[in-house]
Amino acid sequence: MNDLIAAARDAQDRAHVPYSEYRVGAALETADGAVFTGCNLENANYSNSLHAEEVAVAEAVKNGHREFSRLAVSSDRRDGVTPCGMCRQTLAEFCDDDLAVICDEGGDDVTEYTLGELLPNTISEETLE
Repeated sequence: MNDLIAAARDAQDRAHVPYSEYRVGAALETADGAVFTGCNLENANYSNSLHAEEVAVAEAVKNGHREFSRLAVSSDRRDGVTPCGMCRQTLAEFCDDDLAVICDEGGDDVTEYTLGELLPNTISEETLE
């Protein structure tokens, strides 16, 4: 099994999901090989909830990283979950279109996308000018 998927699965075990009961973990690999993980953290008002991918990006950026090579995402249902639109936009702020996004299908099965496939024509600094 892919080590990045294993890290995402491990992170989802620490999720706080009393409302949806849908655990998600993410593992983000930096250009130099460091891995930062995140899990979803729900809040009763939902809008203050944090998604696993956002938490992983925040942890990496907080530690000085700005270049990323791969992201793995896993849910406890092993349903091939992909980052939501909000998380895709957050990733696009820090990652190139060729970022590999590896989605856990269960067992050793994964589906791989690029960020550009998941979020074409993204909003960027250039589009805001």
